[in-house]
Amino acid sequence: MKLLHVDSSIQGDASASRALSAAVVAQLLATDPSLEITYRDLAAAPLPHVDLEGLATATATPMLREFLDADIVVIGAPMYNFSISSQLKAWIDHIVVAGQTFRYGPEGAVGLAGGKHVIVAHSRGGIYSQGPAAEAEHAERYLRAILSFIGISDPEFIVAEGLALGLEQREAAMAAALAKAAKVEPASLITV
Repeated sequence: MKLLHVDSSIQGDASASRALSAAVVAQLLATDPSLEITYRDLAAAPLPHVDLEGLATATATPMLREFLDADIVVIGAPMYNFSISSQLKAWIDHIVVAGQTFRYGPEGAVGLAGGKHVIVAHSRGGIYSQGPAAEAEHAERYLRAILSFIGISDPEFIVAEGLALGLEQREAAMAAALAKAAKVEPASLITV
């Protein structure tokens, strides 16, 4: 099986989403050492934004091919300003391509990228799962919507939130998220 690991945090070694995505990949690899892993660091090698020349450019085509070839996709996705990073948005724009990952039919859009499992390692500084800030959460909501649009109806989210609310909260949130990451199993991920 092929695994695509994508990180998008600009925080390097201090990044919670990178720590979580690395833990997920390590768990998957420990369970299935035969996994073929492709790694893409969107902060170290940012993608250009899509322009009028279209989506099938020399830059965009490798991103799309990596995504389509992957059985499992692990995405490190921090929340920036209530949404995803611009680096991750650029990558998404390169993989959401008509005729490749979705098409329009008589009933509307049809996702073509089903049959793969996506695990999102998501970090947030505040508490957005409940309470007054919940309506400002646009990262997980957006990722669920765009993944569903291309045929991935049940992505798995491993969320660490409240990371900016003090050391004790950060440590507890990371411990809980890492415990969840330690339970991921490749055998349960692919449904075809």
